[in-house]
Amino acid sequence: MLDIKFIRENSALVKKNMKKRYKDSSLVDEFLVKDEKYRKLLYKTEQLKHQRNIVSAEIRVLKKDGKSAKVKILEAKTIPEEIAKNDHKIKKLKIEMLKILYNIPNMIDESVPIGKNDTENKEIEKVGKIEKKYFDVKGHVELSEKLGIVDFEISAKVSGKGFYYLIGDLALLNRALVNYAIDFMQEKGFTYVETPWMIKGDVLNSVFSHQEIEELVYKIDGEDLYPIATSEHSLIGMFGGKVIDEEKLPLLLCSFSPCFRKEIGSHGIDEKGLFRTHQFNKVEMVVLCKPKDSKKYYDKMLKIGKDFMKKLEFPFRVLECCSGDLALLKTKSCDLEYWSPRKKGYSEISSLSNMGDAQARRLGIKATDGKEKYFVHTLNNTVVAASRAMVAILENNQTKDGKIIIPKVLRPYMYGKKVIE
Repeated sequence: MLDIKFIRENSALVKKNMKKRYKDSSLVDEFLVKDEKYRKLLYKTEQLKHQRNIVSAEIRVLKKDGKSAKVKILEAKTIPEEIAKNDHKIKKLKIEMLKILYNIPNMIDESVPIGKNDTENKEIEKVGKIEKKYFDVKGHVELSEKLGIVDFEISAKVSGKGFYYLIGDLALLNRALVNYAIDFMQEKGFTYVETPWMIKGDVLNSVFSHQEIEELVYKIDGEDLYPIATSEHSLIGMFGGKVIDEEKLPLLLCSFSPCFRKEIGSHGIDEKGLFRTHQFNKVEMVVLCKPKDSKKYYDKMLKIGKDFMKKLEFPFRVLECCSGDLALLKTKSCDLEYWSPRKKGYSEISSLSNMGDAQARRLGIKATDGKEKYFVHTLNNTVVAASRAMVAILENNQTKDGKIIIPKVLRPYMYGKKVIE
């Protein structure tokens, strides 16, 4: 969410930013019209309150002098009515302005490539050697079902499409990925936090855009509670309304949680398998830092994400998200995509985002140097989305005879087992 003063003073720049994102910039003009009405009403109301105080004082003087105060008393009665009407209009305008404000996107970083959608994202790096398979690579669904380590049919009957049962070694692989990721982040100096797996509406609306909430987030019927789509939201939410001592920054946090997603958008749950599901396990990293350190920690978090993927021993690439592919709150973002030997192409496995001070403004998260207060910057990055990491391992590490080679770093978490067969 942008600062209102910034929009007032830099409306042309904000419009230009929206055009770079391929968004309708008329929202800015709509906001400024309402903002002008709001300020005029506010000024008029303050004047009325001042006038009320003057009239009240005049009535006291007239009564003290034994003079009639009828005219002034009548005048005094009309002023509160005007103030009440204005207050109602002001309240309504504030709600309307906030709704528009939440739909004006964050300013993109100057390094973000300009493009309409994800087809124009920019490849910036490839990591790992793509090994040629001299046999027909099986998809992860066929392979895991043949090995008896997954069941999609029973889960569809029990829970519906988009869920799964992991059995035996695949369930252990899922747990191994999570446990290794947590240990990996501890070594990187991140504090492990276990958050609530449900979140209130006001917090969710502060960390996620309205479109993302509509497309992704489930709601508990009859309650102001939502199962979390990612632990990032509850991690950021724990600092709502707080003023953090600048000396404690940066805050480096990581968390494990199951993630629950409707996946209603353009992708949807379009095929059986583990790639896109309604429930999956994820380890997330979050950073709260000074604004001037924001870019530094973006680069640091990207390096951590790459280092983790290298340990899993499959090829991947880094894809810079273009302006048209950025969610409203993001200033800069990139995806890591694993190599799929079955598709002979890359598919998303994790995502890094710099939110600038957008989430902090909505939640009121500030830092102080002892003299001044300012909004912190928040960043988030996937350490591992276990379901997609399993797909990458099943496809890349399969052998001709249908076995799966377990990555070396995960073997200690699977009781020393080297192969799934």
